[in-house]
Formats: sequence, structure tokens, C-alpha cells
Amino acid sequence: MKVTQLNGTVRVDGVTDLDLAQTLDCGQSFRWVEGRDGFTGIAFGKRVTMRLDGESLYIDNATAEDFESIWKDYLDLDLDYGKIRSDISKLHPVLDEAAGYASGIRILRQEPWEALCTFIISQNNNIKRIKGIVERLCESFGDQIDGGYLFPSAKRLASLEREDLAPLRAGFRDKYILDAAKKVVSGEVELEKCRALPYDEARRELMKIKGVGVKVADCVLLFGLHRVEAFPVDVWMKRALETLFPDMEPSDFGEYAGIAQQYIFHYSRMHPELFG
Repeated sequence: MKVTQLNGTVRVDGVTDLDLAQTLDCGQSFRWVEGRDGFTGIAFGKRVTMRLDGESLYIDNATAEDFESIWKDYLDLDLDYGKIRSDISKLHPVLDEAAGYASGIRILRQEPWEALCTFIISQNNNIKRIKGIVERLCESFGDQIDGGYLFPSAKRLASLEREDLAPLRAGFRDKYILDAAKKVVSGEVELEKCRALPYDEARRELMKIKGVGVKVADCVLLFGLHRVEAFPVDVWMKRALETLFPDMEPSDFGEYAGIAQQYIFHYSRMHPELFG
């Protein structure tokens, strides 16, 4: 990849296997909004707008140093998705079709605390409503930056009571958010430790938090800690496995099961006719 600074915009040439809509608006992250100039969002303390023109990625309000230290990693641009897609496509004909259809999805490397909190909010929820709750959470308790608000820290949320979260309209999830914040701040749950723990142990560590079951734990491991062997199973994925992959289990998808999961998830959501 070639990186060029153009005033307040970074241009990165040679970017392949990336579709911003498929990656930023597929349910991995809930802080990106598509507009006329691209996708605008906040991550790692920065508010930027991203757009693609062929294999050239433009990031407004960024520097070349920001790209090297934040956005290259955030978009997982060092991982060869073309090779991974080629390899996992051999596992099943439907996966081959799904991988081709969703070939621009990459797994975002998000801040673990934000991923934990947002996927707690995602339970029994739709993407539009999740985004609304997350936006209100940031506006209410996050530090203000130019053009928006940072995601509030676990320490900030741990100082609150449930009634403080009532304006978020998050319902039963309030108590889970607070429990997560308090356990992270106290050290009872160590998010960074989950990067290296054996998978089942990492999952159990996260499930110490009230309201965090297997599915939410798997989402946090995949989207917040880049454990790409994780294969979250929600209603869509359960239907997809039963209908399209009746002879396969999540473990059958191998070391990049999480990437396969994203291909299947997007393909299934875009083709509801497959499920009758």
C-alpha cells in the first residue's frame, strides 16, 4: 500500500478486499453513518470520514501517522483476506457463493470496551435502535470532540446508577452495562487478557458479566479482540446453519470461522428468500 498525505486527507492506494458499506454497516460497529462524502465515524479518539474509489482509500481529518497507528489496524488491512476467502470457499459451495457476494467485508479491530458495551446493547435489538442507544450513551457520558463524542470509558459508566441511564431508553440492558463497567474497572473481568487465553477460558471470562451469554461473548471476542476463530450464532446464523449448512457446526469453519461467519451473515440477510 502507498500512503500519501493530501492536506487533511490521507490517500491509501492498493487497498483490496474492502467494501466500506459491507464492513462498517453490517452490524460489527454502530458508530458509522453513511453520507454524501462517505462513512463518518469515531474510533480511538478520532472522528474521520472514509470513502473508497477503486483501490484508493481516502480518510478525511486524518494524517499518515494516524493511518499507520490507527486505521490500518482498525480496518485489518495487513491480513490477506483474498487468500483467506479462497481457502474457506473450498469448505462448502454455499460458503463459496457467500464469500464472493460479501468479498469486501473485513473484521474491524475495535476497542474491546466499546465492543463489549455495544454488543450488550445489541441483545434482542435491531441495528437502527442499537445505533440510537449508542449515540445517546456517547452524547450523555462521553467526552466531546470536534464534531461528536467519544465512547464513554468504563470508569465513567461505573460511577453511575441505573436511573442515570434511563434517558438512553436501553431497557433491561441498563443493569448489564453497569455491571460490565464495574467488573472491568475493578479488574474482575480483564478484557486484554482475553486476547491470549484459550478460547473457552476467554469466553468464560466475559460471561462473568451479567447478561453476557455465549453469543455476546463471541461477538466481543471477534469484533473487539480479533479472535477470528469466533463464530457468533444469532437468529440469522441459526437459520443459516440449519438451512444452508445442515451438516456443519461452527467449529467446522476452521481458524478463520469468524470471517466465514460474516460472509454467511451478510449473504443470508441480503437473501431472505433462501429461508422460505
